[in-house]
Amino acid sequence: MIPVAEFKQFTEQQPAFKVLKPWWDVLAEYITVAMLMIGVFGCTLQVTQDKIICLPSHVPRENLSETPCGELPRGISGDTEDLRELSGLKNNLDLQQYSFINQLCYETALHWYAKYFPYLVVIHTLIFMVCTSFWFKFPGTSSKIEHFISILGKCFDSPWTTRALSEVSGENHKGTSGRVTATAIAGSGKTGESEKGLTEPEKVVMEPPAVTLLDKKEGEQAKALFEKVKKFRVHVEEGDILYTMYIRQTVLKVCKFLAILIYNVIYVEKINFLVACQVETAEVTGYASFCCNHTKAHLFAKLAFCYISFVCVYGLTCLYTLYWLFHRPLKEYSFCSVREETGMGDIPDVKNDFAFMLHLIDQYDSLYSKRFAVFLSEVSESRLKQLNLNHEWTPEKLRQKLQRNGRGRLELALCMLPGLPDTVFELIETESLKLEAICDITFPPTLSQLVHLEELSLLHSPAKLPFSSFVFLRDRLKVVRVKCEELREVPLWVFGLRSLEELHLEGLFPPELARAANLESLKELKLLKCLSLRSNAGKMPPSVTDVAGHLQQLSLHNDGTRLLTLNGLKKLTALRELELVGCGLERIPHAVFSLTALQELDLKDNHLRSIEEILSFQHCRKLVTLKLWHNQIAYVPEHVRKLKSLEQLYLSHNKLETLTPQLCFCTNLRLLDISHNGLRSLPPEVGILQNLQHLAVSYNALEGLPDELFFCQKLRTLLLGYNHLSQLSPRVAALRALSRLELKGNRLEALPEELGNCGGLKKSGLLVEEALYEGLPAEVREKMEEE
Repeated sequence: MIPVAEFKQFTEQQPAFKVLKPWWDVLAEYITVAMLMIGVFGCTLQVTQDKIICLPSHVPRENLSETPCGELPRGISGDTEDLRELSGLKNNLDLQQYSFINQLCYETALHWYAKYFPYLVVIHTLIFMVCTSFWFKFPGTSSKIEHFISILGKCFDSPWTTRALSEVSGENHKGTSGRVTATAIAGSGKTGESEKGLTEPEKVVMEPPAVTLLDKKEGEQAKALFEKVKKFRVHVEEGDILYTMYIRQTVLKVCKFLAILIYNVIYVEKINFLVACQVETAEVTGYASFCCNHTKAHLFAKLAFCYISFVCVYGLTCLYTLYWLFHRPLKEYSFCSVREETGMGDIPDVKNDFAFMLHLIDQYDSLYSKRFAVFLSEVSESRLKQLNLNHEWTPEKLRQKLQRNGRGRLELALCMLPGLPDTVFELIETESLKLEAICDITFPPTLSQLVHLEELSLLHSPAKLPFSSFVFLRDRLKVVRVKCEELREVPLWVFGLRSLEELHLEGLFPPELARAANLESLKELKLLKCLSLRSNAGKMPPSVTDVAGHLQQLSLHNDGTRLLTLNGLKKLTALRELELVGCGLERIPHAVFSLTALQELDLKDNHLRSIEEILSFQHCRKLVTLKLWHNQIAYVPEHVRKLKSLEQLYLSHNKLETLTPQLCFCTNLRLLDISHNGLRSLPPEVGILQNLQHLAVSYNALEGLPDELFFCQKLRTLLLGYNHLSQLSPRVAALRALSRLELKGNRLEALPEELGNCGGLKKSGLLVEEALYEGLPAEVREKMEEE
């Protein structure tokens, strides 16, 4: 006898697997339980009761071939009174002989189907159960299924799922109350088109639905769950082993069903109540023919027909499973209905094994797939990140990060956050907002609370702007900085900020578009005064001329890429400051000389070798600052003296070995930087520069200084470090205004005590070796150390 407890593991599978059992698998499971009970009941009867009872037959030996039980049915078909009158036959056999004959006839005369029917039922049922659960235990599929069910259960029970669905329901309910923003194209005047960075029409719920807020721990758990779902989805969508295994399992069950059904139908008639038995036992019992009664034949026959009925129903479920598998496209799962119900339009369709398991879940309960869809939605994930951010970045914590920037504005700088906390918009005193390496920013309507905001920096932080927020920024922002990989990633709403005064853009043009260097139209920027562009443009963007009438400062940083075309500069008649840095220029562009309002020109980090064209700068009568540093200039032409208005000249980091005396006739020079060259001496005419306040000649090869240098009594800064000076003239005492003197890195043996007469020079402004400083007289040092 097989105890019922031993089959418990087959009939009670892990409850978690139930979500992957559609109704036909559940029905088949109940059927197998019923079939198992039939087998167990039959086995119990087989063990506890006599199997067969035999009596000798008195048929003559010459008729042994005839059925010994042939006349018995008619003989016992009379009424009870006739049976009482029969005296019967005495066979003179004892109990042991009957037991021997019963066992012998059971083994030799009874058909194997009638003999082993209960055990066959149990074995077949166990095979059905194993087939049904095979893919749950197969090594190639079990790990995926267990992982999927584990994640599914956590997603279903997560408080975030309930919150997200509640919020969506709240949005759908309030979406008709008029709080819907419209999409507009900033400054383009076009309709029916969407712009990059300006979000599509969206529902904005000003009042959140009344649901319980997640605490920080639950938010972190939901965030980790999002990551698990992402990784599992990528892993499962790569193949279709689960789908293939389920098909094989179903085909195997169908084949098994057909085989069992056929042979059961054929052999069921072999279960007879009367069985004729002929054995050669005359020497033992005196009889060779016996008539046997299979005591359980009638019951087994009824159980067999019942079993066959269950097998047929089981087979129909298998056939329906095959129909479902091949009739429906199970390699794709679409969340169309879920998108309509939840309003989450970004739920991605899934494929392969992921899609197949979701199809099975739908047959069990479609609510599971709906709640699971929350974790496939980027909108939902972004909301969760937002919630966690708000928990972590409280207004008090953000207020501690407020600092004054270089322009004196109160700036909030955030770097490398997973999103933009909503609490940022509670700091109404913020004047400048700097966001760096923050992905997928969407400014909420609460942006309008930052009434003092004038400066915005987006450094590798793509941002979308709803129309309501765009309207708010359009008339407030004065300065915008955008840095991205490619300039086409710059949000288009930036070019519609009509109150903008400064625009700084940094990014590359694609290699195929670098020569064209097309930039978005700047026509809407009516107040733009400063434009900075750091890229790899092959020419000046034509759209710069859109602001030619009012642009005062233009900066083009090309990082070494050669700028070929600059003819558009001639149209910038109001330009005051021009920077052409790293543009690969070998000559000073002629277009520059037509800028009559130009006051400052910076040609840093180019390939200038000759500056003979410097004479043409006499037409730029307002030019006061000329920066020719970080080039390869070997000499300064004599006609530089024509630049009478020049006040600042930067020639550092070049290849100058001599300095023309004609330069000293630029009598308005207040700053002269000729450091980092190869100069061995300074011309005596340097004394003509009576307005000179800053002179930098450090990192050269000067061996001495002309005495005329000390005629420049307005000098405040004199940088002589890292030259070959062996002494400093006592005439330095004439520089009464000197407040900064650098002498480090020379060959000086001592400092003149006349330094004490430089009233503005203090110890903090004297850069020299400590030993030389200690060599000064004590009274000089005391005077320099006075506050």
